[in-house]
Amino acid sequence: VQLVVESGGGLVQPGGSLRLSCAASGFTFSAFHMTWYRQAPGKERELVASISEIGGRTNYLDPVKGRFTISRDNAKNMVYLQMNSLKSEDTAVYFCNAVSSTGTQNYWGKGTLVTVSS
Repeated sequence: VQLVVESGGGLVQPGGSLRLSCAASGFTFSAFHMTWYRQAPGKERELVASISEIGGRTNYLDPVKGRFTISRDNAKNMVYLQMNSLKSEDTAVYFCNAVSSTGTQNYWGKGTLVTVSS
């Protein structure tokens, strides 16, 4: 059973926008730190954005600061990544990750592909 499921990827032109969604189930979502990672072809997986359990703290990869926004809705067990002003270098598979506050539980989604191309 997959506990986190990403959606919202697709093909978008440079300068465009996409919103990724991650649906969580099977665990106490509000007790988990949520993170979006991405992995481009031939590159290491990198942290894009993270958000604390109740959303008070966020963190971003420098190249996406000011363009991407992470948010969460604990009532819906959802986390989002709003991506604006997309660039070709944002092309990657984007993964949702959930880690418990104790660090003992760690769940990954299968990823959603974002392609930025004209």
